[in-house]
Amino acid sequence: MVNRFGRILAIVLLSSMVWFGAQSFGLFSVPTIRLGAPVASIAAPTQAQAAPVPSQPLQTTGDFASAVRNVAEAVKPAIVQITTQQQSIGAFDQAIPQTGVGSGVIYDSQGDILTNNHVVAGAQSLTVALPDGRTFDGKLVGADPLTDLAVVKINGSDLPVAQLGDSSQLAVGDWVVAIGNALALPGGPTVTAGVVSALGRSVQEPPDPQTGQAGPYLYDLIQTDASINPGNSGGALVNLQGQVVGINTLVAGVAEPGVQAQGIGFAIAMNSAKPIAEQLVSTGKAIHPFVGISYAALTPSIARQLGIQDGQGIVVAQVVPGSPADKAGLKRYDVITQVDDQKITDESVLGRVLSTHKPGDTVTLQVQRGGQTLQVQVTLGERPQGQ
Repeated sequence: MVNRFGRILAIVLLSSMVWFGAQSFGLFSVPTIRLGAPVASIAAPTQAQAAPVPSQPLQTTGDFASAVRNVAEAVKPAIVQITTQQQSIGAFDQAIPQTGVGSGVIYDSQGDILTNNHVVAGAQSLTVALPDGRTFDGKLVGADPLTDLAVVKINGSDLPVAQLGDSSQLAVGDWVVAIGNALALPGGPTVTAGVVSALGRSVQEPPDPQTGQAGPYLYDLIQTDASINPGNSGGALVNLQGQVVGINTLVAGVAEPGVQAQGIGFAIAMNSAKPIAEQLVSTGKAIHPFVGISYAALTPSIARQLGIQDGQGIVVAQVVPGSPADKAGLKRYDVITQVDDQKITDESVLGRVLSTHKPGDTVTLQVQRGGQTLQVQVTLGERPQGQ
């Protein structure tokens, strides 16, 4: 059997970052790895008395000694373990059963559970175990690979519910608590604590181990030093008011060969995750804007070849025929230096700005072409499913 417990991100140092190819939502591509664990470590949570989950934020006091305990007692009952069963084709075309374990957050009384797409991707069956010992068959409501989010549903009564918070209120240095099924250890979710280390991070996920396809780029991530391990994927990052402000998704692995990164984890901000969850529940899918280009970094050598003085921007490598970019007149080798009022200081800017729009919106691109500066209006389309 093969176990999939989530994802580990290997971040190369900025000074040695390497570009691996043009992306339609571009960043520097960085090498990534996954981490497995022995089958023997997979265990359902043992039965425990579920604590009531408050419908209002916890009232914090000056006594920090019990703050994390109060958060754990309030939120842990709503953090579930999701076990997936799927099959892959091995030698001689034989089906090989695979078992994966991740986490999820029950966020409403109807039994909707927010988790990562990579926790449930390809699963033929889902088993959801609560910390109180109850186990349910899970149904996939909808998944969005582009944002690595999914919603799973269970049918049960008196379900514990975690309160979703406002991630825009976070500040660097705020205390947060990570809760999830780290390594699928028996006895229920693991609780760790740390601080918000940074906000607004942009990171690429690891490639798919089956297809080798590059992982999606995630934007507006919360960086934390709260310990996050395989199995935490899909679990909760919680503020000291007992509100879920993020979905734990990635941790940094190797900074360079032989050098292990420490205390760098990433969570999808709740203000980004909640609208996607609402779309998945209502329609089973999420809709994203689409420009229809692939692009690469504007390096000094490329800038010289194109006669570009300003070294900041992205170079259009390909325009999809019939796409919004094609209709707006964008061409190969155009250099995009600004989107709306945001300068393209790195490859994450265009994707980050587009992630705040919806199909039908119009964005203004500042383009350098043949020594001229152009203002190109692009009416965004709907991103095709699977792209």
